[in-house]
Amino acid sequence: MSHHARSRTRLPVFTAHSGHDLLGIYLNDHLTGATVGAERSRHLAETCRGSEVGDAIAPLATEIAEDRRTLVGIMRRLGIPVRRYKVYAGLLAERLGRLKSNGALVRRSPLSSLLELELLQIGVEGKVCLWETLRGLADRDTRLDPRQLDGLLERARRQLGTVEDLRGLQAGQVFAH
Repeated sequence: MSHHARSRTRLPVFTAHSGHDLLGIYLNDHLTGATVGAERSRHLAETCRGSEVGDAIAPLATEIAEDRRTLVGIMRRLGIPVRRYKVYAGLLAERLGRLKSNGALVRRSPLSSLLELELLQIGVEGKVCLWETLRGLADRDTRLDPRQLDGLLERARRQLGTVEDLRGLQAGQVFAH
């Protein structure tokens, strides 16, 4: 390879990000997930209204929406702008996710609830990770309230237990036949 050919081959240029930039990306990604989780839980509560799953998810859906609003407030305190395009992309993905095949053409399949509970469980697990990360940062950033984050973490762990229990219940019902 000649020197001339080598000089045209460029390696990718990586720019250094500050911790604040990286935290902004991280929190916006979690905000997208929180938006999807709030929509998913609200939809699940509506479609399963009157069932054991629906009755248990309804108050959880309210809490999940509150957690999302809390995250937006924390981002404001930290001076991190909300990247709305990420939020809208998450909403679109959540809506498209409802179009999946579930083995039923007209009525809602019990498999839909199971799959939605599994997605919700993954989302709540992510939220536990978020609150744990922010709690660790609260030891050196006075804009973060350690007691608030302890409460959010405790609530997320309780939510996770509830969703895990409901998922197990739904799986038992779906595959009992």
